[in-house]
Amino acid sequence: MDTHYEGGSKGDPVQITEDEAAVYDRQIRLWGLEAQQRMRNATILVIRLRGTATEAIKNIVLAGIGKLVIYDSEEVKEEDLGAGFFFRDEDVGKKRVDAAKARIEALNPLVTVQALRHPTLLEQGSLEALIMSVDLVCVTDWDREALIKINDICRQFGKPFYAGGTFGLLGYVFCDLLKHDYISPDRSAPKEAPKNVKATASYSRLSMALQHRWTGLTKRQTKELNPAVVHIILALWEYQHIHEGQLPDDIDATSELGQIANSILTSSDVNQQVLTSVPSDLIDAMSTSAVHEFSPTCAVVGGILAQDILKALAAREAPIANFFTFDGNTGGGSVCRMSM
Repeated sequence: MDTHYEGGSKGDPVQITEDEAAVYDRQIRLWGLEAQQRMRNATILVIRLRGTATEAIKNIVLAGIGKLVIYDSEEVKEEDLGAGFFFRDEDVGKKRVDAAKARIEALNPLVTVQALRHPTLLEQGSLEALIMSVDLVCVTDWDREALIKINDICRQFGKPFYAGGTFGLLGYVFCDLLKHDYISPDRSAPKEAPKNVKATASYSRLSMALQHRWTGLTKRQTKELNPAVVHIILALWEYQHIHEGQLPDDIDATSELGQIANSILTSSDVNQQVLTSVPSDLIDAMSTSAVHEFSPTCAVVGGILAQDILKALAAREAPIANFFTFDGNTGGGSVCRMSM
């Protein structure tokens, strides 16, 4: 079992070479050499390789991070071939990380890629050691309890945490960046003399964010956050918890999923002028489609996830704060500040 981690670190920074500067010239012009240097020295851990992770990995590797550590203990299944473009027909039955590693490396030979597959790496002691060895952790398409556990360990060791995933045509990105400093445009400055200012945002862990209450929001503010999509995603997590990790995959699950969603909606104290219950057509759709991946949804959510990871690493502009949801039925997304 491979438990030795190598690569650039903040304590021993690797300088961008002239050749690398030529490769990343366009990005350096966009966000500056210092930001590119931060990315070059970053080691990112991505846990689970499904459709969302595939898109996110493509983008962060092409952007020029220093090292990518991928973990997944499962084999490639036929259903992975739709949204997982690192996989081919002949990969079915192989470990996901083994099938994906060479294709990830081919995207950008300047990025070191390490593949981990042993299930014991998710045991408490091994997981802590793994998280300590990286700069940022990203977990995709996993259940709520696993996300909370990994987020709490990240908090323990001061590591930024991202979670993302899709349920059919819906998707989400959550981030806990601890206390995050970044450079933001000063919108109060005159147009002829634009300047940047340093800003700080304090994030909450997932377990705290899930206790968020919508009290005090106006009708307009509530409507802009698309509470129906937020609460059906929270309901799917709860359904998964009740059913030992299984998502609904049958119209017969509609009644139970609806009860869960509306119970969470009531406890969240959402403005009833906007939403008194989660729409039945949304519940019906999630009862049969949540378990399935759709490539377009994975592309959007994975792209947003990667963009925000790079934004956090570069410390340029404000990252998501802190729960983004995407509705593939309308093509719209919204960001809800949960317990921030």
